Amino acid sequence: MFFKTGHGFWYRVFIFAQTFKVKQISFSITSKLNFFVALGFICFAAGCAKTEVFEKNTPISKHEWKYDLKPAFDFTITDTASQYNLYIVLRHTDAYRYNNIWLNVGTEAPGDSLRYQRFDLQLGTDATGWEGTGMGDIWEVRKSVTRGPFKFNKSGIYKFVIAQVMRENPLTGVMSVGVRVEKVK
Repeated sequence: MFFKTGHGFWYRVFIFAQTFKVKQISFSITSKLNFFVALGFICFAAGCAKTEVFEKNTPISKHEWKYDLKPAFDFTITDTASQYNLYIVLRHTDAYRYNNIWLNVGTEAPGDSLRYQRFDLQLGTDATGWEGTGMGDIWEVRKSVTRGPFKFNKSGIYKFVIAQVMRENPLTGVMSVGVRVEKVK
């Protein structure tokens, strides 16, 4: 009744103000929505950029790594001018009994023979606990086995073989082992 009798001007001002607020809020929400859509698209596009990586892991049956299990990994290198990082990827349970693992890592370049090198990979300490990332009682560690980026001398198929050489056979608590090769950008 207040707006209908003699107060048409104030009624129109009120309606205009309400309409303006709705449009302003609508514009604000639309702007924010557009911003987040654009941000999401940029993140998606950046995430879809081709990262030149090889990674393959071999699961260890019953989490018992026996001496005779020597997972092998083959990958192709075509760019010998670029530098690469080489990692051993190891997943283990919290029940793994040691702070380290000794591995024999064999490398075979195209047209060459398999050459082994022994590595002592630290997985944790009593003071600080496990290294790497963990979820519950599962831990994954990625350890570099080179002294920084390096170049492959030949293009072609490379082969890596990994064997555990701890004193315990089977070695319990190891879930998987693998190799990761990343091209340095």
